[in-house]
Amino acid sequence: MRHLLFSILLCVSTFTWGQKATSYTMAEEGAWCWFADPRALHYENSSKSINATYLGYIDEHGNVKAKQIDWKTGRSVEVLVRSWFQPDDHNNPAFLVLPDERVMIIYSRHTDEPCFYYRISCLPGDITQLGEEKRLATANNTTYPNPFILADDPEHIYMCWRGIGWHPTVAQMSMPNENDDIKFTWGPFQMVQSTGARPYAKYVSNGKDRIYLAYTAGHPDNEYPNWLFCNYFDVNDKCLHDIKGKKLSEVEKGKFGVKMNEEYRTEHPNTIVDATSDRRDWLWNMALDGDGNPIVGMTKISKDKTSHEYWYAKWNGTEWQKAFIANAGGHFHQTEKVEMCYSAGMAVDRDNPLDVYCSVPINGVYEIVKYTMSKDGKSVAKQKQITQGSKKNNARPFVIEGTKPGDLRLTWINGDYYFWIVNTRYPTAYPTKIMASKPLPKAKKSKGKETVTSVDMVIDANNYLGDLLTMGNIVYGVNEEQYPYLKIDGKTYKGQNVLGTADSWKTENKNTTGGVYFSKTKLDKFNLTFVKDGKFLTVYRNGMVDMKIDYAGMEKDEIVGSKNVTIIQ
Repeated sequence: MRHLLFSILLCVSTFTWGQKATSYTMAEEGAWCWFADPRALHYENSSKSINATYLGYIDEHGNVKAKQIDWKTGRSVEVLVRSWFQPDDHNNPAFLVLPDERVMIIYSRHTDEPCFYYRISCLPGDITQLGEEKRLATANNTTYPNPFILADDPEHIYMCWRGIGWHPTVAQMSMPNENDDIKFTWGPFQMVQSTGARPYAKYVSNGKDRIYLAYTAGHPDNEYPNWLFCNYFDVNDKCLHDIKGKKLSEVEKGKFGVKMNEEYRTEHPNTIVDATSDRRDWLWNMALDGDGNPIVGMTKISKDKTSHEYWYAKWNGTEWQKAFIANAGGHFHQTEKVEMCYSAGMAVDRDNPLDVYCSVPINGVYEIVKYTMSKDGKSVAKQKQITQGSKKNNARPFVIEGTKPGDLRLTWINGDYYFWIVNTRYPTAYPTKIMASKPLPKAKKSKGKETVTSVDMVIDANNYLGDLLTMGNIVYGVNEEQYPYLKIDGKTYKGQNVLGTADSWKTENKNTTGGVYFSKTKLDKFNLTFVKDGKFLTVYRNGMVDMKIDYAGMEKDEIVGSKNVTIIQ
């Protein structure tokens, strides 16, 4: 049996020959929406024992995935967080670093299941070994998790999402217990009630006591005009306030109502960012300036939805000051007359909030351009094109907070885009990549030793059960629920990811009301790579970390397949 070398580091640059590379591939398959955040996170502790970046995304096969970039070792690893999930780009995961420095990855289906899922790293700062998947049930459906830990209440997690009545929802949660279980300790509660059916919200925290939320009256497809609002939630009094601090509501006792009319504008002027009369407002992200004042990256969309504009809205302490940034074209994707309000996207840099990255049409392709606002925020002072000569669209930029100039800070999706969910109408929905403006680091030579065994496997789909292969004292197999397992010296370790995909959605008429349960598409051919380093046994499935367990063995063993498995040499 052959033993193939397996490269943990993958770095593919995309550029025209003779030109300087402007973008680098972080993941070959993946996408994200722009309402579940942070979809990427950088964490470096004071002792310098952890210095890592994490990117989260979901692919067309329903695989929720994360990329860990360890800047100390230079190693970059893709982790399979959850297979066989709803194949929908709204379901990208969000990250939170816990007080013990372990990393929580949280995700949910788009609308049609009343729960969140989460997994927590077993070790501080290292998501290559994740604990079991946990389910946090709610009374209402969930989309777009945004978790926070605030200094004034460091014993709890606060999370905001689209929940009760399709509206902005907040809850306080416990820290994980010894079994990594989390529970709601206050809420969930709906914060606002709009006259529109589906307000869309973005959040930013000051890290101490406030979570600012900017939100629309509804979806711009359905609302014309569509106003934009901003409030903040205070974790100390559990109340919603307007931008000047006026108490609007005690969240536990009832939601605050917003309307789009003159009577409301007169009564609550400091809750409104933009009371447009002839545009459909939408928003992309929030930041805080050096004085703690909120900034909103927003779009203004014409009545017929064909003209989009990027705008910069900044609270200057007295009023919302709005500045035009750039023409955004129209909807960025290839499907005509569908999701006409989907701009290509923008991101305000939270570390340098005068910098805004926008995806704009240049020579028939959407490219990423950096706009730097004037110091007063009233106009664009300069601009710099980040991507050049791209063959496919670059969209939905995201700036990773806490990174330094010159670091891997700016990421986005690149490729064809047809729709946000895989189904019979859109069997190819979002075949996109995750890109960045800087390359992955070069892996430093490991001081330890590793043994690597890699095989390609073909399985009889009609005999997809039981022990599949043996490697010395290690047995790899699949149980009745289609989860993989490892048996080592009489002990069984169950994997958390179904050995299958959600490709069945390509032939099933699914949508966000399509029901929770659907058939699992079996993997008839896949690669398994076993890496032993004297401390762990790591199993890679098609290049992604799937299982990692404590294991001291170092020997290389021949692999023997069962009768229903063909090993390709």
